[in-house]
Amino acid sequence: MRSFFLKGSIIAIFLLAICLVSEAQQCRPSGRIRGRKPPPGQCNTEDDSDCCKAGKMYPTYTCSPPMSGNTQAYLTLNSFEEGGDGGGPSECDGQYHDDNTPVVALSTGWYNGGSRCLKNIRINGNGQSVVAMVVDECDSTEGCDADHDYQPPCPNNIVDASKAVWKALGVSEDNWGGLDITWSDA
Repeated sequence: MRSFFLKGSIIAIFLLAICLVSEAQQCRPSGRIRGRKPPPGQCNTEDDSDCCKAGKMYPTYTCSPPMSGNTQAYLTLNSFEEGGDGGGPSECDGQYHDDNTPVVALSTGWYNGGSRCLKNIRINGNGQSVVAMVVDECDSTEGCDADHDYQPPCPNNIVDASKAVWKALGVSEDNWGGLDITWSDA
């Protein structure tokens, strides 16, 4: 009988450890930002970008889902050109980038304080693959202000890509804007 309880206790501890590891790998919101209505003409809606709504609460994240060999993410469309919906110059090099160049911004956790700056990642989607350079952060910690073009904070699982990436993945232009993908460091 004592052996039964000992085995049961070991199994219970093992299951608890699995749950704790699983819980630690989840990325939960770190806070919230209250949306403010942008001044007239201050939110760039190019590429179907969202503008903050007054009073709406937006989650913020300091983390992204854990990395793997093929990390699941959501591909969005962004212009990295001057005057585009990406706002100011890229964080990594202080430059604007032509939309015909395969470049991306990563959610804050994956951007990792700039450790992936000017490094390539491989994006897989729509049955195709493309290599793109990380040039910016898709800020998951702040938003709804002039510095972020009055757009909400990025979700924690975003690869925000130039038109060149979408073209290379063979996505028809009328379907640009959102696509489930996987990505890895190249």
